[in-house]
Amino acid sequence: MTLFTTLTMTGAMLLLAITPGPGVFATISRALASGFKQSSFVVIGIVTGDLIFLLFAIFGLSTLASLMGEFFTLVKYLGGLYLLWLGFKIWTSRPKGVEITALSESTALSNFFSGLAITLGNPKVILFYLGFLPTFIDLQTLTAQDILIVAIIVSTVLGLTMLGYAYMAAKAKQMIKSERSERIMNRVAGGVMMSTGSILLAKG
Repeated sequence: MTLFTTLTMTGAMLLLAITPGPGVFATISRALASGFKQSSFVVIGIVTGDLIFLLFAIFGLSTLASLMGEFFTLVKYLGGLYLLWLGFKIWTSRPKGVEITALSESTALSNFFSGLAITLGNPKVILFYLGFLPTFIDLQTLTAQDILIVAIIVSTVLGLTMLGYAYMAAKAKQMIKSERSERIMNRVAGGVMMSTGSILLAKG
């Protein structure tokens, strides 16, 4: 990979990462509901999903990915239903008062799989890796070192961008101390997450 190709790849990845979508909404809503630590596991799931699609594209598995369309549709439906359930739990959770803590039902594993499901069922991500990315990077000529560089770019740019969203949302939550404010934040976070789940189901 040349320096120009590397910079182009980084810029394209940044545009994909900062564009509002299901991944951004899920990350922010989880940060608002349970803080930065729990939302970071959502980010790890999102990055993992992107790396899966990247490997599909690099190793010429776009045909396999298209054949697995029904599987990804199933993942999208399951992810949408899970987000609806999680959003409802956040919406109906009782405020904790001044000590704002993570929701008890939120676990690292469940947050990871929610992020993974969102990415695997996101048409924007599928289009980027299996359609758009090969138009400016010759995936067939990439060496092992090039593949490592691309994977690092994807993980770093996407991960830092999503963590940035999560950090800002978590800080905004920490500034709000009253039970009434926390209830409003839970309603907003739950509403956003349920909306994201509804969008995934609608696009299925």
